[in-house]
Amino acid sequence: MAQRVVKPKTNLGPGFWPVTAFIVVLSAIMVYLVETSPLPIGLIQAGQPADSIDALFRFLGAVAAVLFNIVTIYTVYFGIVFARPKNAPANTIGVQIHDSPVLEFWWTAIPTILVIVLSIYSVKIWADLQNTQGDVLTVEAIGYQFGFQYRYPKLANPVSEFHLPVNTPTTIHVTSRDVIHGFWIPELRMKADMVPGLINTIRVTPTVPGTYRVICSEFCGLAHGAMKGTVIVDSQQDFSAWFNKQAAAQGTTTGGGGGAAGGAAIAIDQGKADAGKTLFGQKCSACHSVGPFEQKQVGPGLGNLFNDSKHPKLVNDKPATPQNVAAIIHDGYQGDLGVMPSAQVNQISNSDIANLVAYLASLSKK
Repeated sequence: MAQRVVKPKTNLGPGFWPVTAFIVVLSAIMVYLVETSPLPIGLIQAGQPADSIDALFRFLGAVAAVLFNIVTIYTVYFGIVFARPKNAPANTIGVQIHDSPVLEFWWTAIPTILVIVLSIYSVKIWADLQNTQGDVLTVEAIGYQFGFQYRYPKLANPVSEFHLPVNTPTTIHVTSRDVIHGFWIPELRMKADMVPGLINTIRVTPTVPGTYRVICSEFCGLAHGAMKGTVIVDSQQDFSAWFNKQAAAQGTTTGGGGGAAGGAAIAIDQGKADAGKTLFGQKCSACHSVGPFEQKQVGPGLGNLFNDSKHPKLVNDKPATPQNVAAIIHDGYQGDLGVMPSAQVNQISNSDIANLVAYLASLSKK
């Protein structure tokens, strides 16, 4: 009859469970402090998504506190308990722990659960930030050495003041016209790189009226430290008054919209294809090819834009006419394929738009 083999109990040291209890109590206290401590001085929650991002960081802080206690205290404990005795030879083999399914299960299961929970939590917040439903206002923020400009719908020219109406879901497209900058509103917790030729998007809903900081968070030159601005969160009435004042100063009306910059029409029939080809290589080729629609880079291929039987309409579901193409180039576009910057952001004039349309038309004749 085979003799039953009894595995010895795992030796974790005489004080393992009291130390474990101490870790649990200390971790509970630290988690409580992390979750209930006030925000740093001057870093209020001026709107969404500051609340959800703060909640995520508090969760990360609580998890980090627990992991710090476990790793640090157990390391010290085991270092003391299983230290080589003073009279033992230098080649003494310490306590060997093998085949401990319970320990192996828990040190695998706990990190796995934490990673899954953190992933779900983070993706949920990220998905909420990408939800454009209900956005009322869209603003373009343009960085340059060493300041910011802002472009609003129905204003022909960018302005240096940044105003947002309270309780208004807002999309902010950020880009740069020279080098890489950073666009950071600490009180709203949102930050994005401003990259020449690229549009990054952040979404905020300011809920507390006041004046808050806008900071360049990317080193951009000798005067980087002075590249600071403000965003003023106004009441709806104050924002309307400010906006109407800007419109009046620029000689535009708030009832209009779109159209060419400065109110001038785009003379499409005066466009020159050769000049448009050069401009396409400078401004458009990073995102568009001159191949078929399916030959996407960032946006679709534009080689057969005006007579593509598979795609008779533009991405905004309008007919592929020179006027509609010029309107997209001028106003920009945001949709399933991404974000295309406006002519103001791309720094192209009405004559440049006419040249681009002429070039695209020449491609479609081939």
